[in-house]
Amino acid sequence: MTATFEPRSIGSTSISVSPVGFGTSPLGDMPDTYGHSVGEERALDTLAAIVASPVNLIDTSRNYGEGRSEERIGKSLRAHGYGDRLPAADEKLVLATKLDREVGSGSFDAADARRSLEESLEALGLDRVHILHLHDPEHAADLDEITRPGGSMDELFKMRDEGLADVVGLAMGRLDVMEPLVERYDFDIILNHNRFTLLNRSADRMYTSAAERGIAVFNAAPYAGGVLAKGSDQVDRITYQDADEEALAPVRVLEALCAEHQVPLGAAALQFSMRDPRITSTIIGVSKPERVASTVDWATLQISDDFWAAIAELPYDTNDPEAGRDWVPG
Repeated sequence: MTATFEPRSIGSTSISVSPVGFGTSPLGDMPDTYGHSVGEERALDTLAAIVASPVNLIDTSRNYGEGRSEERIGKSLRAHGYGDRLPAADEKLVLATKLDREVGSGSFDAADARRSLEESLEALGLDRVHILHLHDPEHAADLDEITRPGGSMDELFKMRDEGLADVVGLAMGRLDVMEPLVERYDFDIILNHNRFTLLNRSADRMYTSAAERGIAVFNAAPYAGGVLAKGSDQVDRITYQDADEEALAPVRVLEALCAEHQVPLGAAALQFSMRDPRITSTIIGVSKPERVASTVDWATLQISDDFWAAIAELPYDTNDPEAGRDWVPG
């Protein structure tokens, strides 16, 4: 089957997104996470390639690269003539950002959420965004600051009511924290990363529950931190952690199967997510212009049903892939 770039609606809202979105955390220069730096010129060239591509969804965050991701996106938006007003979401661009805690203290109350959005809008040079997520509550100092009446979660929905965002969501990793929040709140979108890939399906139950409730699902990081895009001969890390030969063994099995069917590993990893009917958009991090073009090529490559049948026979992990990660804020 061949994937297409037909837009997909976010629930019953007026917002439609391409089945692939580009994540911009690498463009904020986060070497502790990705193992390499990205300078501003390269980041701006990559953003220009994104704008010229059939992908309409750009995802960022206040804390990506200590604000550099949003600042660089703001420069790119101005260079492409967007000024201080975001276009309607039925035009070329759908922009998503996130409310973030105060990194030093971990504080994440309503005031912190409001500060985060104000800083985002200033960096982006905008007065609103299309999509706004509450980000990484598992790393906050006190979850009660987020969930209590008048906390940052209530502030998120208030921002939507004020017209500062069209739709709101929850973007995070740890499922033990995320699943109860998804059940409790009526999000338009949920975004999870690294937990629904060729290697790991731990988010499967949550994705089913969300889809049944009409919540859009954004599945981020289908390449497991890059190894499923570049291959085990170039990357010896999985989900941003060093991987030994035992951990890399499932990757090598996938590589052998892809070689047998003449399918690029990156195309298999990307389309595995894209072809799932529960998933509205798959978020891919990119750090150079060439990756934008290769993503489009992989997304539209024809892959046989025989290959997907063989993939379905392979084992996969259901444990938290980042349980042992030494997390460093970007």
